Amino acid sequence: MKRPARRAARSRRSSHFDEHGSARMVDVGAKSVTVREAIARGRVDLSREAFDAVVEGTATKGDVLGVARIAAIQAAKRTADWIPLCHPLPLDALEVDFTPEPKRPAIAIEARVRTRARTGVEMEALVAVSAAALVIYDMCKSIDRAMVIGDVRLVRKSGGKSGLYERPGG
Repeated sequence: MKRPARRAARSRRSSHFDEHGSARMVDVGAKSVTVREAIARGRVDLSREAFDAVVEGTATKGDVLGVARIAAIQAAKRTADWIPLCHPLPLDALEVDFTPEPKRPAIAIEARVRTRARTGVEMEALVAVSAAALVIYDMCKSIDRAMVIGDVRLVRKSGGKSGLYERPGG
């Protein structure tokens, strides 16, 4: 099978590609098992009407944030099914918090994930936030189809060879 043309040499090659440029799952077998934690955040901007329905618990589909929390947990546990090159990881802890921002109006989402493994849980935290945001959208779309999901980002990760990373300004 003909391989696609390689791009110009990069100063830092991604570990998700082999020497021929083909995608691969990284071999983490030789890495040490360490405690690894990650925090991700995101936000859903919505109309005042949708925001009020979420905060007051009056959305016709029910407890929006309760369902979003369960979806975030479920999705984080299944990250390897969402992201093709991720390793399936046993999660030791997962917390999901929602902060209403009435002035914006928006719902801020934060996921904190912890495991003891050979690879990090950044993707699990990001997937949790993304799934929660998508559920908020789904449960409020009858009120506001113009919602915007955004600002999904890793804000902190610790553990492993690369150690601590903290996004400046969160």
